[in-house]
Amino acid sequence: MSLVAFTVVATITLLLCVMTGPDRDDLDEFYTGYGSLSPMRNGLAIAGDYISAATVLGTSGVIAFFGYDGVVLALSTALSLMLLMFLLAEPLRNAGRFTMGDALARRMPGRAVRITACAATLAALLPLMLVQLAGTGDLLAFILGFSSEGLKTGCIIGLGALMISYAAIGGMKGTALIQILKIVMLLGSGAVIAVLILNKFDWNVGGLFDQAARSSGAGSAFLSSGLQFAGGPNPRLDMISSELTVVLGGACLPHITMRMYTAGSARQVRRSMSWAVPAVALFVLIITVVGFGATALIGREAIAAEDPQGNTAYLLGSRAAFGADVSTAETLLFTTVTAAIFLTVLASVAGMILACANSLAHDVFAHGRKQLSPRREMTLARVSAAAVGIPAILLATLVQHHSLQPLVTLSFCLGASAIAPALVYSLFWRRYTRAGLMCTLIGGSVSTLVLMTGTNLVSGSPISAFPGHDFTWFPFTTTGIVSIPLGFLFGWLGTVASGRGAAEEQRKQYEAVEGWILAGAVRRD
Repeated sequence: MSLVAFTVVATITLLLCVMTGPDRDDLDEFYTGYGSLSPMRNGLAIAGDYISAATVLGTSGVIAFFGYDGVVLALSTALSLMLLMFLLAEPLRNAGRFTMGDALARRMPGRAVRITACAATLAALLPLMLVQLAGTGDLLAFILGFSSEGLKTGCIIGLGALMISYAAIGGMKGTALIQILKIVMLLGSGAVIAVLILNKFDWNVGGLFDQAARSSGAGSAFLSSGLQFAGGPNPRLDMISSELTVVLGGACLPHITMRMYTAGSARQVRRSMSWAVPAVALFVLIITVVGFGATALIGREAIAAEDPQGNTAYLLGSRAAFGADVSTAETLLFTTVTAAIFLTVLASVAGMILACANSLAHDVFAHGRKQLSPRREMTLARVSAAAVGIPAILLATLVQHHSLQPLVTLSFCLGASAIAPALVYSLFWRRYTRAGLMCTLIGGSVSTLVLMTGTNLVSGSPISAFPGHDFTWFPFTTTGIVSIPLGFLFGWLGTVASGRGAAEEQRKQYEAVEGWILAGAVRRD
């Protein structure tokens, strides 16, 4: 039934992309869908882009393994979207047109800025794409019950090709409809599973938590802070670093910020985000119940036996909610859950490929030495989807047998340390200069990459990428506590080093567009 459901989902979503994709050589239609989505649909699409497969599977696994710490991580994801809603959403929509490069180049036009923005987009999203593509093989193997490595690699290649097709054919509107379908299926099926789990404990949430603590093997520590990083030298600081990285990095990733440009006005951005935030908050409640339910009903050891990283906890918890005797209706419900996760993988990677392809075509090629026609730019955007997706598929087949957690962490750290400071400075700091922007993006990215090599996610632990080696030198699991301040510091130093003349010139340029960016005035493209 799962195989049939996957085939139906893939067929329907591909048809949706074909039917809703742009039929003319119109850049606005391909990049933004003309802003034709209603606030509710756009909000659900934002929530769909935000809730990736890494969030569904990874965060629920952290909740199942570490209890309280996992719940804090899940709440941090919702807080990140609220930060985007109140601080960056409207200025981003007003400053940009199609890509993050547009928003950054509003004050500082130039090819170097756009190329650097494109490089930052690729660097932040490629690791996350690899995680979800590489996890596809193991996910389907678990659901369908096969173990052949050749079949797993074939799943990665086939589904990767499908995701490239979504981005190239559907454009922004087509991928938005897939995100809406995904979030509706994910929330609907997840809510039913959460209700079944709570019903097993007679709607006693305290009883659910207590049973989960007993089955976790950690006792009362399961319900208190510090279990996830207990083996490190500074567990409290490690927890703060992880939360800070998620809050600042999650909502600033380019495939999320590009959804801001699909709103027709600043008011529509606000209304869209008012739909997106409750949808994400509801999902946080769902994975909290399912994660605790998985530990309470089958135990931490059983979850770890299936997957040491806990990525199957959501599915195991869903299956355990039915009990020993499974009815036809419950089988259909579990099939819906698996199909929703399958669609989550497809939609998430398609959105990331689209963000990378748009940036590559619009920021690098369309703003080169020659002015491209809209027809040629759209062709390049579609070719760029393949140019991004094919290397991602090949790399995913190579990393599928390694721990993928370092790649997830790397994406969020890059978003928090390079992209978030660049957006905050460029949207709100009047004297921010081109040199400051370049220092922020490059310095924040390089510091993150350097620090990441010394974390225990890369070596020195059983779940690291290279468990047989130990060259750890950085005391924290995530780099955020050091790399985020460095990202802001590099931007400040670059601006100061530019001199008073450059800063004053930038102040004048910013004041010329300040009303458009902050007051929600009509954009000038």
